[in-house]
This record gives sequence, C-alpha cells and structure tokens, in this order.
Amino acid sequence: MRPDRVPAIALGLRANWRQFWLLVLINAFVGAMVGLERTVLPLLAEAEFRLASSTAALSFITTFGIAKALTNFLAGRLGDRYGRRRVLIAGWVFAVPVPFLVIWAPTWSWILFANVLLGINQGLAWSTTVIMKIDLAGPQQRGLAMGLNEFAGYLAVAAAALATGFIASRFGLRPEPFYLGIAITAIALAIVLLFVRETQHHAALEADLRGPATRTEPRTDQLLMHVSWRDPALSSISQAGLVNNLNDGVAWGLFPLFFAAGGLDVGQIGVLAFIYPAVWGLLQLATGPLSDRIGRKWLIASGMAVQGLALFAIAISTGFLSWLLASALLGAGTAMVYPTLLAGIGDVAHPRWRGSAVGIYRLWRDSGYAIGALLAGSIADAFGMSTAITIVAALTVSSGALVAVRMPETHRGPGTPFSR
Repeated sequence: MRPDRVPAIALGLRANWRQFWLLVLINAFVGAMVGLERTVLPLLAEAEFRLASSTAALSFITTFGIAKALTNFLAGRLGDRYGRRRVLIAGWVFAVPVPFLVIWAPTWSWILFANVLLGINQGLAWSTTVIMKIDLAGPQQRGLAMGLNEFAGYLAVAAAALATGFIASRFGLRPEPFYLGIAITAIALAIVLLFVRETQHHAALEADLRGPATRTEPRTDQLLMHVSWRDPALSSISQAGLVNNLNDGVAWGLFPLFFAAGGLDVGQIGVLAFIYPAVWGLLQLATGPLSDRIGRKWLIASGMAVQGLALFAIAISTGFLSWLLASALLGAGTAMVYPTLLAGIGDVAHPRWRGSAVGIYRLWRDSGYAIGALLAGSIADAFGMSTAITIVAALTVSSGALVAVRMPETHRGPGTPFSR
C-alpha cells in the first residue's frame, strides 16, 4: 500500500482486534519495566547504597514521578501533532539503557538517572498505548478498552515484581533480576517497529462522527486550565488520579521497607509486591466494562474509599497474612478507580484534543509518585512508617469524598456517553 493512502477504517474492538491486542501486549511490556523495581530497588537502597533515610531511599520514585508526569503531558500533545506511533517508538528507545544503568551503578545517582529514563519511557509508551486504544475502541467500549489496557500493564507489574523477588532471593539483588529488563526492551522495541500502526485516522473518524468541538484547536494553556480546574469532571478525575498514584508510590517505595522492618524476608516481600498489582490488574477486566454499564462517578468515589481502608489496615496490622489480605483489598480499590478515570477522560474530551487531555490528566496523576515519595518519606523519617501510611490513607478517603461532591457523571449508561 502506498504510504500516502489511508486504509479503510472503522471504530470498535472487533473491527480493530489485531492492533488492539498487539497494543495490549505492548502495554504489558511497559508495565513489566516498572515491576522490575518494585521489590528489589527499595531493598537495594538500604543493602548496597546504605541509604538510612526513607526520604533518600524513596528518591528514585521522586525522579521517576517527575519525569513521567512531565513526559505524559508532552506525549499527548506530541501524539496529537506528529502521530502516536512515533511517540511510542521514542518511548522504547529511552528504555534501552535502564537495566544496564541499574546493573552497573556504582553510586545512587546512577539509579536516579536510570529512573529519569524509566519515567520518560513510561510517560511516552504507556500514555501512547492508552490513547491508541481509545482511538481504536470508539465511544461505546471505552471502559472495556481501558480495563484490558490496565489489566495487562499491572498484571505485568505484578509478575515482574514476583519474578525479581524470586530471582533476588536466589541470586542476590543485582545483576540477575535486571537481565529480564534487557529482554523486555529488545522484544518490545522490535514489535513496535515491525507491527504497530498509526491510529490517528481512527480519532479523526470519531471526531467527524461526533461533530465540531467548541474549540477545535485549544491553546495549551487553555487546555491545561480546562482539565486541571475549570471542568468539574476532568479536574475531579485529575485530583483522584494524583492521590491514587500518591498511595501507589507509597506502596512501591515504603511498603518493602515497612514489611522488612516487620520481619519479612525478600521472598515474602516479593509476594506482597505481587498481590497488590495482580489483584489490581485482574479485577480491571470487570471494573472497566462495569463502568460502561453503571457509570464512572460512584465507582471512582467508592474505589478511593476502599483504598483508604486498605492502607489503614496495612498501617495498623502485623504479619504476612494480614498484610497479604490488606494488599489484595488495596488492589481491588485501585481496580475500581484506574480504568474508570481514563474512561471518564475519554467521555468528556473531544477526539481532536483527547490525546492532550489524557496527557494533562496523566501529568497530574503521575505527579502523585513524586509527591507521595516526598510526603511519605519525610513523615516516615519524623514519625515512623505506620504514621506515614495512615496519613496517606486519610488523604485517599478525602479524595473520594471530593469526587462524590464535585464530579458529575460522564457516562449515562450503556451506549450513551455524555457529550459536552
């Protein structure tokens, strides 16, 4: 086919199933890159780099969160302007040095730089696979599409966390656990280069079917204010996403140290690092399409409340079994929220600036990693880790209450998305 000819296109998962499932696979590889670090890196900070401060030990999450948040914003805008596929390829190019930097790192600054690159990889690659799936799915199956996307990503996070925990318990904290990352980057980059196709034409088709936007080409500052504050649905979704990833940053960075202080070994910590994102990933197969049926608002509000309850249970309980059950509950609450937030963005944002809206939402959402690491680390250093987790639990419940008060419903039931 000549490159200047556009193939016949249609919206929907059935019409685009080959490309859709290929992108699901790619997002699994994206998630696995984060999972490589969830068990091992906080322990590596203490064991090899002698970082006694929780704030210092969690600094890799701060650098990751800042880089990912800023790149999310750029990914959406660049994808709208230059095409999704090019942005996805760039994301995987940034991932290539990450496992090598962690393996060879002589100082903690190497780890911080590796996490800047990992944040860029996640911001470009995960954001773009989200946008591409929304393009392909069309308005009727957005929740299902996001459920499948986040299922693949976070089940891969869980599997990689479990695998690296097992490898570390047998062979040590490095280099062996990070050989997996070398294989992941090579396979993913090859698949993207050879098989993934552009999806902007699908977004253009939906835009034509939906009708003209009030502002077809809003300026970046206008769009930033619209998503962040002026629109009650988009701004409510953005703050809930920020708080959600704030507590995920705590789970990533502080939980391994908290569980180790409670007497658990590396293998047990690896199981706990697995169960939370595994439940999160699996249940999104149900919660994504559920939001297409019952709406977005109350699934988000109640999911934040469940997360807060789970965090409080982790803070006050002791022992492997109690923490296992609470971690599973935390995964269930996150599954209620995560795909629903993305589907809500897709409901409200016009297809012509949807990529940018997703990027702004993910800018705020992934800022939660940096804020969570700084907040939890400083509180843990001053008052203890259980106090830090309790305060984050209270913030999470408060975020859900704000959604309940301020956010309008964005989806009116099966097949009738609320258009603005």
